[in-house]
Amino acid sequence: MKEIKCVVWDLDDTLWDGVLLEGDRVQLKPGVRDILNTLDNRGILLSIASKNNHAQAMERLVEFGIDHYFLFPQINWNAKSSSLAKIKQSLNIGMDTIAFIDDQAFERDEAKSVHPEITVFDATAYRELLAMPRLNPKVISDDSRRRRLMYVEDQNRQAAEAAYEGPTVKFLESLAMKFTISRAREEDLQRAEELTVRTNQLNSTGIQYSYDKLKELLESPTHHLWICELVDRYGSYGKIGLVLVEIQGDVWHIRLLLMSCRTVSRGVGTVLLSFLMKKAKEEGKVLRADFRRTERNRQMLMTYQFANFKEKERVKDITVFENDLSKIQDYPPYIQVIVAEEEKV
Repeated sequence: MKEIKCVVWDLDDTLWDGVLLEGDRVQLKPGVRDILNTLDNRGILLSIASKNNHAQAMERLVEFGIDHYFLFPQINWNAKSSSLAKIKQSLNIGMDTIAFIDDQAFERDEAKSVHPEITVFDATAYRELLAMPRLNPKVISDDSRRRRLMYVEDQNRQAAEAAYEGPTVKFLESLAMKFTISRAREEDLQRAEELTVRTNQLNSTGIQYSYDKLKELLESPTHHLWICELVDRYGSYGKIGLVLVEIQGDVWHIRLLLMSCRTVSRGVGTVLLSFLMKKAKEEGKVLRADFRRTERNRQMLMTYQFANFKEKERVKDITVFENDLSKIQDYPPYIQVIVAEEEKV
């Protein structure tokens, strides 16, 4: 089963003891504060789906000093399934990576009936969360620990974009984006492994690579491993892209290409692919790429097709594309692309 990316909490008799609207002096359940902090440090996102008065509930969360943990909290009188759908959409993650914890069997069943792929927990199991394998990521990188902050920064970007009245391209220019492509180093491998585990929509094969395998490829004379980072005036998106190329004589074969879906709206989805095409052409290489269809990576297939990759052959469940490099899309003018070409040591 997939790792859980977000835990969504009910409030009354779940996150805290007591019912707020009944006038109870609610108190956090024992150990909850440490559980929230540990999950946050593991890079697991947190949110709320509660039938409650929004202003009162938020006031209590602020008093407890834990309001900052929760992204896109849904505190209203809507069905829990509706609140969960909004959280999923806002976080841009799969419903099968969300866990919902609630003290009411009816609410858990209602959520499950609408979203059968979601994981639900009775509130009595809250102390067991930290020991659950799906809540213990295989990799915890620096980007993992910053994940909530990166979502907050992105909310600020989105608010600025919504308030901007000019053309979209002018807003993108105002972000002062810098996209850095560099040879992966050993200190990047934890994040690289995490990217192969977590990235689904813009992932060319869906194949996961372990830290040890990536280290072996990093040191291989017949492979190139590049990683990229995006920053703008609001902060860093973190390391959001990875590419693995196998060198086969005069052929560069892209074995893996992935890009975080969080960056799609910034128009950077094709930057890494354009870099590879430019680089292969400069070195007189033939460029090929593997594509393996998964449940969620149709967008990656379209990215290859729009970049003029044509099917060459099929090997089992892998489609091999080739590009004649006659048409290479320029980098978007509103993004500064920095190529840090560090040779292997």
